[in-house]
Amino acid sequence: MDYCEYPSPVGTLYLTADAGGLTGIWMHPKKTEDHPVLVQAKLWLDSYFSGNPVGCSFPLNPHGTAFQQQVWDILLTIPYGQTTTYGAIAREMAVRMGKEKMSAQAVGQAVGANPIDILIPCHRVVGANGKLTGYAEGLDKKEWLLRHEGWLRQEDRL
Repeated sequence: MDYCEYPSPVGTLYLTADAGGLTGIWMHPKKTEDHPVLVQAKLWLDSYFSGNPVGCSFPLNPHGTAFQQQVWDILLTIPYGQTTTYGAIAREMAVRMGKEKMSAQAVGQAVGANPIDILIPCHRVVGANGKLTGYAEGLDKKEWLLRHEGWLRQEDRL
C-alpha cells in the first residue's frame, strides 16, 4: 500500500492506494510511500477544496464487507451539496437485499467504516431530523464540509 499527505482546509489528509486504486483518505497517518493514483486523488481534492468538484476518474478500492461496499456505493450517488438520511439508505439497502426492512443503525455502522473520507461522501448523511450526527472525524469537520458544499449557510444553527 502506498501513501501520501494532502494539506486541506480541515487539516492534513492521508491518502492510501494499492494496485487496485485508492483505498483510503484519513485525517490520521497510516503509512508513508507514493503511488500514481495518489497524484490523481490529490488533484481531485484540489478541485473539491477549490469549490470546483469534478467526477472521480481514478479507481477506488475501499476494503470492507459486501454490506459496507453496497452502502458506500449508495454514498457515491449523493450529489455534491445535498444530503440523505441513514433511514433513506436503509430503505434502499432493504430493496437491494430483497428484505422488508433494514436497520438504520447497521447502515450507520457501515457509513462510519468508510475508509475514503470526502470522496465517498459519508459526511452527506444526516439524521432523520436533519441534524448532524455520526462523523468519525468529528462533527466540526462534517459541518465544515457541508458548509463548503453550500448545504449549510454560515447563519444556520446546528
